[in-house]
Amino acid sequence: MTARKDSEVVTFGCRLNAYESEVMKSHAKKAGLEDTIIFNTCAVTKEAERQARQSIRKARRENPGAKIIVTGCSAQVNPKMYSDMAEVNQVIGNDLKLKAETWGLESEERVLVNDIMSVTETASHLISGFEDRSRAFIQVQNGCDHRCTFCIIPYGRGNSRSVPIGVIVEQVKALVTAGYKEIVMTGVDVTSYGPDLPGAPTLGQMIRRVLALVPELPRLRLSSLDPVEIDEDLWRLIAEEPRFMPHLHLSLQAGDDLILKRMKRRHLRADVIDMVARARAYRPDIAYGADIIAGFPTETEDMFQRTMDIVEECDLTFLHVFPYSEREGTPAARMPPVEKSIRKERAARLRDLGEKQVQKFLSLNVNKTVQAIVEKDNFARAENFALIKLDQDAPTGDLLAVQTLEVQGNALTGHVLV
Repeated sequence: MTARKDSEVVTFGCRLNAYESEVMKSHAKKAGLEDTIIFNTCAVTKEAERQARQSIRKARRENPGAKIIVTGCSAQVNPKMYSDMAEVNQVIGNDLKLKAETWGLESEERVLVNDIMSVTETASHLISGFEDRSRAFIQVQNGCDHRCTFCIIPYGRGNSRSVPIGVIVEQVKALVTAGYKEIVMTGVDVTSYGPDLPGAPTLGQMIRRVLALVPELPRLRLSSLDPVEIDEDLWRLIAEEPRFMPHLHLSLQAGDDLILKRMKRRHLRADVIDMVARARAYRPDIAYGADIIAGFPTETEDMFQRTMDIVEECDLTFLHVFPYSEREGTPAARMPPVEKSIRKERAARLRDLGEKQVQKFLSLNVNKTVQAIVEKDNFARAENFALIKLDQDAPTGDLLAVQTLEVQGNALTGHVLV
């Protein structure tokens, strides 16, 4: 007799998807779901969807008797693509995947996908933590009210919905009690937090409240933010709050004003330069990451060079680079395209620049005493997200004083101080 296996979740895409996969894993386990493989898909690029379909076909070959369920943004946007696959037993929408009752439901319907735009609330789900217990992620917001011309995500996630402050505070308290020393607040468009809640709190007001009500939390980070949506309370946190980590990941996308306008972004080049300078004036040790798209439709070499230039001008370090990928149903997909070979080449140049920026950043962080949180395999992260290889074993999740020694590859080496 073949032993039955617990359900498995396969995740594609962003940190929010990773968080939601943990929620689904918990729901499926409590519902007693067995011999089931759940695919939590991403719709950002065609490549992400291709990888998901490939992974589904492979899973079916290797697990002929398993039930395969597909959910996530790609399933929400294009459920038929997955329901047409013989390997798939069921397709579930993005809002239903987070409801406990969905996973205990023996529905005969093959496709369970609602109109995501009709969803008006986001429940924040408490999870006991990721397998890598260095830090915990909590969802404070979902959806997006903006309509960038390249992005399909609002149609997969719906409009912006915020989690009430009281719920977030209780979650943070529970995670700190469970031993977590760093919390990362995540969402689809985190800086749009609050207008849908009573009193319309801003993101900065929410974070200040959390830090005040959970004084035992040592460290808090944001997953990403929009450069022009930083409210005054958030600026005060950057300037004055040592528990708010000096590491900001910007939704930059490009450094040329015409491309930014064609993307329908809310910032221009000068806005980013001003924001970075202001934050650095408050916290000279601050580090920046950025999402950047290479080869957006109509992008010329000069326009691309302005993106390269802003990386160096703003001294951005941790670059997430994406060659532009057409998404059917978006305005950008109808714009004059850049050749795919050029997109790929520009993305490679940006990644090369990113590698140089990391080396420059690390060299400036040699011979410093930092507080670092231990990740797996005795690597740790400093407050500014510098990666450090420790010189001794340390338990995952510990917060340690570390003396940085030298640059070794894409990390620093560090001596743990007693």
